[in-house]
Amino acid sequence: MKTKQHTIKEPVTVSGVGLHTGVTANMTFTPAPPNHGIKFQRIDLPDQPIVDADVDYVVDLSRGTTIEHNGARINTVEHTLAALVGLEIDNVLIQIDGPEPPILDGSSMIFIEALEKVGVQEQNALRNFLEINESIIYRDQDRDVEIAALPLDDFRVTVMVDYNSPVLGSQHASLTHISDFKKDIASSRTFCFLHELEMLYKNNLIKGGDLNNAIVVVDRVVQDEELDYLAGLFNKPKVEVKKEGILNNVDLRHKNEPARHKLLDVVGDLALVGRPIKAQILAARPGHAANVAFAKKLKKAMQDTRSSAPYYDPNVEPVMDINQISQILPHRYPFLLIDKIIHLDDSMVAGIKNVTMNEPFFTGHFPGNPVMPGVLQVEAMAQIGGILVLNTVPDPENYTPYFLGIDRCKFRKMVIPGDTIKFKCELTAPIKRGIAQMKGQAYVGNTLVCEASMTARIVKNP
Repeated sequence: MKTKQHTIKEPVTVSGVGLHTGVTANMTFTPAPPNHGIKFQRIDLPDQPIVDADVDYVVDLSRGTTIEHNGARINTVEHTLAALVGLEIDNVLIQIDGPEPPILDGSSMIFIEALEKVGVQEQNALRNFLEINESIIYRDQDRDVEIAALPLDDFRVTVMVDYNSPVLGSQHASLTHISDFKKDIASSRTFCFLHELEMLYKNNLIKGGDLNNAIVVVDRVVQDEELDYLAGLFNKPKVEVKKEGILNNVDLRHKNEPARHKLLDVVGDLALVGRPIKAQILAARPGHAANVAFAKKLKKAMQDTRSSAPYYDPNVEPVMDINQISQILPHRYPFLLIDKIIHLDDSMVAGIKNVTMNEPFFTGHFPGNPVMPGVLQVEAMAQIGGILVLNTVPDPENYTPYFLGIDRCKFRKMVIPGDTIKFKCELTAPIKRGIAQMKGQAYVGNTLVCEASMTARIVKNP
């Protein structure tokens, strides 16, 4: 997987009818800065509201995944999101002049081709992965659905579907590496069963459905009168089918194309977690409702880790090493007290301090019983917080962070040589006029050793 964030080099537009709304829309992917994420913008509505691709904004799961926020609704987002995940694109603003992305051929391939045409561009920021440290499992016993995320330093997906049908029985599909998404998964089209068609039409869905953008599975004998009715439904002069098979005898792109499309849907729906995922995903009989419920469970696990000790793997490249830190913070030896930044987003930062006996303060602070001074733990925490505040300006090297206050400071456990301190600072309120309020915590292993509430301000250098 790519370690740095990516966007696209220039805007690109795709146009077409929406599967369920039947409304024609033009959708333009535009480049976005680091840490922007994936967002949709309804440019046809007053004030052109923006909707984050976030599982918390899912409002409807009727044969697709629909998100809504700020009075704007975007239907059937999963194929678009799957294409972006498949190309490992992290930051893009998707401007659309209608309620639903074009269905195109019912897969993600045309989105992939359009994005590749303008090119993908690496950005100077590391990707903020959601890493699974222990198994996370979702079950829906009524629907016999199970989805699991297992620890893995990569992203792999395996899907099993079983429709108890003579035409479409048990199928499996796997994505072993995200770079294989275009070749193995992206071209797989959406599908439904013949007996579902009339129900979908009666429920005001698939208004843009066509035999060119969906596979219709026929698992029973169909009489001529019903074929004539279906021809009128799809505005075709004639439709036909073998005794059992695919309506209009459409050739499948893969023998297990339905299972591959279900995998595509899983990839797209899990994009709503908001971070690229490192895990082995195993899904048995998934659907949009289960995918979204599982995505919510993943997001909750992600948020729970924010309230505990930061996860630190010394084998993973840091967000900032000591040289990059020195370019931003004005501190120098012996008062630069942090060694690495291991996490940085718009509201939280985490970093590392390796405590050794060679620290200059140990020569005078309890030399016979070395303990790191509490005030220096707070100073190191403040420096970590300074990185977070400086991250809000485009030219942090031209600013200096100053701390205005420290409150509710507590020291829970002694820190001694050999300890690795994991610091974490999180905003407790939006930054206003350059002033930030933060909660800071310091851990050795999973043990809280120090915590404090801090207020800081960044000032432009003269």
